[in-house]
Amino acid sequence: MLDGIWKGVAAVALLIGPLADQVRAEAGIDLENKVVTIGAFTPITGPVPFYATLTHASEAYFKRLNDSGEVDGWTFNFITKDDGYDPARSVAVARSLVEDDKIFALAAPLGTATNVAVIPYANEVGVPIIGPVGGASQFFVEPSVFPLLPDYGWSAGASAEYAVNGLGHKKIALLWENDELGKSAKRGFDLVMKDLGIEPVESVPFDVKTTSFSAHIRRVQNSGAETVILYGSNANLAAALKAADLQGVDVAWFAPFFTADPSTLKLTGDLLEGVYFSSWLLPVASDEPEIVAYREAVAKYYPKDPVGVLGLNGWSNAALFHKGFEMLLDSGKEITRANMIAVMNTMSDAAVGGARGVTFIEGDHRGTRQEGIIQYKDGEFVLVRDFQPYPSVAFDAAAGN
Repeated sequence: MLDGIWKGVAAVALLIGPLADQVRAEAGIDLENKVVTIGAFTPITGPVPFYATLTHASEAYFKRLNDSGEVDGWTFNFITKDDGYDPARSVAVARSLVEDDKIFALAAPLGTATNVAVIPYANEVGVPIIGPVGGASQFFVEPSVFPLLPDYGWSAGASAEYAVNGLGHKKIALLWENDELGKSAKRGFDLVMKDLGIEPVESVPFDVKTTSFSAHIRRVQNSGAETVILYGSNANLAAALKAADLQGVDVAWFAPFFTADPSTLKLTGDLLEGVYFSSWLLPVASDEPEIVAYREAVAKYYPKDPVGVLGLNGWSNAALFHKGFEMLLDSGKEITRANMIAVMNTMSDAAVGGARGVTFIEGDHRGTRQEGIIQYKDGEFVLVRDFQPYPSVAFDAAAGN
């Protein structure tokens, strides 16, 4: 008799299991009213409250979509919650978004360490993370994580390649922040320089809190460098440019994409003239429709926020969810998390917000696969070299190939 009961329980479980999975997969989807609920953790409090600009831009993206009704009448219920930029809190917030708010996916959640901390939980419950605003090589190999941001090594390598092949310079120096950001940049830089058959004339680390670059610039000057690639904050770049100006050092400067921003100009003034930036994002002043839409939406929904690279970053990561969701609708497949992941893996050479050439392949989620070179000149950030694939030696190494 007990054997019969257990067989009955097993049969019921077999019936309930798929139904439960279906309900879980379709959480956050209101088919009748055409509403998809998504969420993000973001540091409203904590050490980086200025990152609110990124999340505001993501919110502006979804507000614009909702107002236009352009996604076949679907609206996006975008819920954000404060995690204080604390990875432990990020996990708790993600759990709340999934279990209390019943989100379909995490869209444009903010932070590198915070997203890394959330991955195990997201994998456990089957929630995709689309457009994490952060840079970690782990993102590229996670089956349900779809990042836009590149590895900093790819960008530093792209800068080195342009300095050599675009500017004709052979004497290249690197100033790098002595943490994971700078170390990642150095790895890619070293690989590309070796591939080019050129030895760096200097490679100088610095602490993120460094405010005086006099000694660093003396080393650059003594090396005879024609190009200096700096990987650090906009404050580091400003301090280095001021030191170089005081010492009369005339070189071509390169810096990371996130410093191609009006906030950097406030710190540097005219010293920013001529500086290059390897960037996976189009210039904020671009006339491309997606960038015009970003500027107009921020002006409408968050008029007190600055228009710059930080905002365009958040905007573009929100655009990635929109692009994937639209692909899912167009596919005619059932709107489930599993199907969302499946269609994301078919995205190829897509324009997404300020990014171009975005491609995801199952097992290879290096979404942003090309980068342009921006230069600040005559009061504007302009694209001086169109988007090209990252140097393969750095791009493949970052993904473990």
